[in-house]
Amino acid sequence: MTFRQQYLYGDDPIELNAGRRTVKVTVSNTGDRAVQVGSHYHFFEVNSALSFDREATLGTHLNIAAGTSVRFEPGGTREVELCAYAGTGRLTGFSGLLNGSLASHPARVEAVRKAIERGFQGAQTPPAAGGSKPESKGSGKDGSKGTKGSKAAKDKKKGSR
Repeated sequence: MTFRQQYLYGDDPIELNAGRRTVKVTVSNTGDRAVQVGSHYHFFEVNSALSFDREATLGTHLNIAAGTSVRFEPGGTREVELCAYAGTGRLTGFSGLLNGSLASHPARVEAVRKAIERGFQGAQTPPAAGGSKPESKGSGKDGSKGTKGSKAAKDKKKGSR
C-alpha cells in the first residue's frame, strides 16, 4: 500500500504574507516571449522586457502562495499585487541589480542605475536622497503594519524623556 503525504490546514482561510506592505503595479510584457515569474523572485529584477514602475517594486515579490508563479504573455498587460520581503532587508542574486541592503540609499540608487544601464523596461532616473516613495499599505521596517518608526511611536518616545 502506498502512503500519500497530506497537509491538513483546517477550515479557516489562510492569509498569506499577513501584515506586510503591499503595492499594486501594472505590468506589460514588451517582449516576444512569455515570461513566468516565481512567487519569491525580487520583482524589481524580473525579466527586462517587463515594463512597470521598477522603483516602486524594490524589496517586493509577488503576493501569491510559495511555489506558484504568474505568467505574462507577449504584448499582454496585467495588474499584480506585490508584498515586501520579511527579514533583514538584504537581497542578493537574482539579476545582480541589488546586492545589498534595501535600507541603503546608495545601494538602491545603484540598483536603479544598473537597471537603466542594462535596458530594463520601466527603470527611471535614480531618486534623490530622501525622495518620495510610492504610497502603499504597511509602514514597518519589514513592511509590516507595526508602529515602529511611526509618528505615534516617536511622539510617545519624546514624552518618555
